[in-house]
Amino acid sequence: MELLPIFLDMKGKSCLIVGGGTTAARKASNLLRAGAAITVVAPRLCESLARKAETGECRHLGRPFEPTDIPGHTLIVAATDDRDVNRRIAELAGGSGIPVNVVDDPDACTFLLPSIVDRSPVTIAVSSGKTSPVLARMLRTRLEALIPAGYGRLADLAGRYRERVKTRFSEARDRRRFWDRVLQGAVAERILAGQFAEAEAVIARELAPDALESDMGEVYLVGAGPGDPDLMTFRALRLMQQADVVVYDRLVASPILEMTRRDARRIYVGKERNHHAMRQEEINRLLADLAKDGHRVLRLKGGDPFIFGRGGEEIDTLAAEGVPFQVIPGITAASGCAAYAGIPLTHRDYAQSVTFVTGHLKDGTINLNWPALAQPNQTVVFYMGLVGLPVIVERLIAHGVSPEMPIALIQQGTTHLQRVYSSTLATILDVVTSDPPQPPTLVIVGEVVTLREKLNWFRPPDVPVEGATTPIV
Repeated sequence: MELLPIFLDMKGKSCLIVGGGTTAARKASNLLRAGAAITVVAPRLCESLARKAETGECRHLGRPFEPTDIPGHTLIVAATDDRDVNRRIAELAGGSGIPVNVVDDPDACTFLLPSIVDRSPVTIAVSSGKTSPVLARMLRTRLEALIPAGYGRLADLAGRYRERVKTRFSEARDRRRFWDRVLQGAVAERILAGQFAEAEAVIARELAPDALESDMGEVYLVGAGPGDPDLMTFRALRLMQQADVVVYDRLVASPILEMTRRDARRIYVGKERNHHAMRQEEINRLLADLAKDGHRVLRLKGGDPFIFGRGGEEIDTLAAEGVPFQVIPGITAASGCAAYAGIPLTHRDYAQSVTFVTGHLKDGTINLNWPALAQPNQTVVFYMGLVGLPVIVERLIAHGVSPEMPIALIQQGTTHLQRVYSSTLATILDVVTSDPPQPPTLVIVGEVVTLREKLNWFRPPDVPVEGATTPIV
């Protein structure tokens, strides 16, 4: 270990910063967050430090450094743009036994200010041991993404109940098991989901003298997005690693499914045209039963669970059964596929509204409000519209939409298999007849499709870019 990490209580402690630039301002911000009392010595201050001085957050001495500035401080930061001055400050601080940090001169430092992940009261410090501050900042950024802000609130909760837990459990082993259950189970999930009252109620029940360990699990209704794993949310990824049962749909991409726990039980409940692995009512019942058996259940759905995903029906059953659940939105297919195809769903010059509808055939037709969908200056997105495409084209034209209206079909959008068929209502059926797309395919109708030629940015590997006269691009 190159350096010993130590956390200091700086509340009310006097700190000296020599220098008034942006680097000094960054150091000052961290020290102020820790509660330090700061004196800044510099002839001039950058805007950020000047505001702090004006509001009384720090004391400013508007002159060059003097050796008499050194005594009486707990920490000193040398942040001038003069290396010799910084070195002189370090020598004087060292002679007085005061820890000193010298900006951009690690050999002159007696302590380093690390990159910090602040989840107060939880604090994570990252140092590269004088070798690469940029690397330390990169690692901090990764940790910021992995550690939800709610962990600070979880630590606060643990602190409030610490003495009660000691009273309730005399054995260290029992206390450890209790905290393992709280910090990784239902209480933690409620805190991270912002359900503070429910978290307090659960922990209070578990501390009751006659409490029995609850067998109730929880359901995580997670939107897996349109296919690209990079579009998953941080919360979705965290819950995917916690669940011990995964109930997933046909539209969940294999790379996303592989991001779940390796030892989790997987149950396929996908639906295809004229073939359902499990009826929706059976899925609803399955989720409730699994949670009641004590499992943490991941209900993984393509796109967003509340947009043509029947997520509302599933949590309706869970709520009626008293089963805890969370809903984690995903990027819906319309948003993800359109973005990857270079088609903005709205644009000031082309479409002032966007409508999402289902193009699913029932009894050979599609029962929609066609006059509303035929209005100008809008974009219409049809989910599950591939089989019903002839009906969609026929009904839109019959209700006054120009046969020259642009239309795009996006097959397996956001993935390396993405293909986009762009044409007009008059010709799209001929295009797909000669080279049929495969589901899942999204249908977008509107003038915004014409922007694809200029805004197309995503180039899937292994898919050739055709000439401008070819409808498949």
